[in-house]
Amino acid sequence: MQRGQSGIFFPQTVAGEIWKAFIPHPLPPEPPIIWDSALQSAFQRASVALGKLDSVTDFLPDPGLFLYSYIRKEALLSSQIEGTQSTLDDLLRFEAADLPGAPTDDVQEVSNYVAAMNHGLARLKEGFPLSLRLLREIHGELLAKGRGHQKQPGEFRTSQNWIGGTRPGTAAFVPPPPDHLLEVLGALEKFLHDETTPTLIKAALAHVQFETIHPFLDGNGRVGRLLVTLLLCHDKVLGQPLLYLSLHLKKNRAEYYTLLQRVRTEGVWEEWILFFLRGVAETSEQAAGTVKRVVALFAADAQRIETLGRAATTTLRVHRLLQKQLSTTARAAATTLDLSFPAVNGALEKLVELGIARELTGTPRNRVFAYDTYLRILSEGTEPL
Repeated sequence: MQRGQSGIFFPQTVAGEIWKAFIPHPLPPEPPIIWDSALQSAFQRASVALGKLDSVTDFLPDPGLFLYSYIRKEALLSSQIEGTQSTLDDLLRFEAADLPGAPTDDVQEVSNYVAAMNHGLARLKEGFPLSLRLLREIHGELLAKGRGHQKQPGEFRTSQNWIGGTRPGTAAFVPPPPDHLLEVLGALEKFLHDETTPTLIKAALAHVQFETIHPFLDGNGRVGRLLVTLLLCHDKVLGQPLLYLSLHLKKNRAEYYTLLQRVRTEGVWEEWILFFLRGVAETSEQAAGTVKRVVALFAADAQRIETLGRAATTTLRVHRLLQKQLSTTARAAATTLDLSFPAVNGALEKLVELGIARELTGTPRNRVFAYDTYLRILSEGTEPL
């Protein structure tokens, strides 16, 4: 169904140049979404897949076992959509050790995304509402360091921004003027707590609306994708943020951006929702499969470690640590596990000999060890664009 544009184009004039900023109508769309057979089928598949992904954690000895790794994968993928060239290796080296030299802007951006997601999830667990204030806090974390730190972190913009082109008059899209922000953002915040719209559909609609409003000077795409995860967790559709939806958006980046614009200009909400639900289903199914592969890997590697004799006890403890955080240095692991540095260093060497761990830095000091096969499984789909 084509409704026509999902908002109004508002003429603006500065220094004799005229352009039209777009002000979206409040959600939900009018007329309402048409639930034809294709949309119903897509919704059912996505709901079942997401439910299975959420239930996977019930069979784990530690429900938060994959949380560290999955948050980092989503952070990397979402940042890559914006053009960063970091890899999971890069991020782990940065986080695991005080390496000499400043981190690249790309790695810093991914690390900021991790901090922003962790902050948002922690606030929700405290009972803090999913709100505009929380989105500002998340944005502050996202732009705290590196690129963008001078673009009003944690504050809604007070000037006009645009997408594409060198100025609003030549832009591909111009979001609402700053004096309309509070009105459209207030309507979006109200919709986030709408109990009549299924959460998956609400997440799909809210993401487009946030990207259309573009309320910050920088970081809108990443905050908009974070909003999907936070909404699913807030409404308890997901107990843990194990969905890396950005993998689908990265693989289909051109279609993603095209649909965002067509919703604005043509009102093709159903097409967007089908695209979104397909991504939820595919990435949920993939993530659930990944959990099963990794659990099998952990068990098989533990059996190999148990053949080490006296060295097995310490090596198994280091192995369990790597299951939770993917990488470590000998000194950090020794502190975490309350073991001596020589014991932990020897255990890491054993894991390297068994082909379980890999040293990432290639330097004699501040060496970073990663759980190699686990890292390769998680890295699937995270190659820079």
